[in-house]
Amino acid sequence: MKNFVSTVLLSTMVFALVGCSSIPKGAKAVTDFELDKYLGSWYEIARLDFMFEKDLNNTTANYSVEKEGIVTVLNRGFNPLKNQWKEAKGKAKFRGSPTVGELAVSFFGPFYSGYNILSLDENYTYALIAGKDTKYLWFLSRKNTMSEEVKQKYIQIAKQLGYDTDQLVWVEHTH
Repeated sequence: MKNFVSTVLLSTMVFALVGCSSIPKGAKAVTDFELDKYLGSWYEIARLDFMFEKDLNNTTANYSVEKEGIVTVLNRGFNPLKNQWKEAKGKAKFRGSPTVGELAVSFFGPFYSGYNILSLDENYTYALIAGKDTKYLWFLSRKNTMSEEVKQKYIQIAKQLGYDTDQLVWVEHTH
């Protein structure tokens, strides 16, 4: 009986960790992805708000390679209510092929979540990022603005996947 309980607990933990690294139903990550082109600084243009980014503006993400296959992620944003910057450092790794934009990202130890690049222009100027499910979505740009055409394209992709795009937070960039 003890072995059965241990097996069930271990199976549940493995399922939970693997399940955290998924992609929303119906979504497909970009292929022919080139990490070297993706590295560097990105501005967050829009997001579905969640507790770690609540009340932040001037949000950015910077990606660099720390070790072979491991990407360092540095997210930063300004909370005007507290008049302070907030920073979170994490790491990401590919869930499969490094030419497919499906990664797992962790900011909290061994717990990983999906980071899925759903759309990316050929110049790596704009990116649409989905988390593990339809609660997490980001519009990223190399500049602190994004054309209306790209915004509308990303909104349409998100709607088709079941995202509530009326809940998008449009990020202010004043710093």
